[in-house]
Amino acid sequence: MERSVFLLTFLLSLCTIPFSSRAENPKNTQPPTAAHAELTNYGFPIGLLPSSVRSYTLNQTSGDFAVDIGGSCKITLPPDNYLATYSKKITGKIDQGRIAELDGIRVWAFFKWWSISGIRSSGDDLVFEVGMVTAKYPANNFDESPLCEGKHAAS
Repeated sequence: MERSVFLLTFLLSLCTIPFSSRAENPKNTQPPTAAHAELTNYGFPIGLLPSSVRSYTLNQTSGDFAVDIGGSCKITLPPDNYLATYSKKITGKIDQGRIAELDGIRVWAFFKWWSISGIRSSGDDLVFEVGMVTAKYPANNFDESPLCEGKHAAS
């Protein structure tokens, strides 16, 4: 168990680097989409979704959602060049302060892809879930929506 907690802490620490500090990518000047605005309505920062969102659906009753980002998206997280990927379609269930049944976001670490299965908003922090293991990180690390590598803000 201790090894699992260490592994998850290391894995999720990759997500703590503010996207705005990336020198290799220009600052995202694209206005947030309706999907990004919807995240804030539920207590989450817009930076949980890349800037390439094309469309989304949300069932207001059940909280089931689907986000189309127009193609797969990869982001290299500095300083150690860890790779995070977003599938073309991201799905889950959203409620105030909680995203569950998340599918479509993964991080490469220790020679393996790790799926983020849920995210909780806890005050100024976000709690990321990978299976039954969790780790907490400052929400302000996700204040800006990241650009997918190889794409420009206008795409």
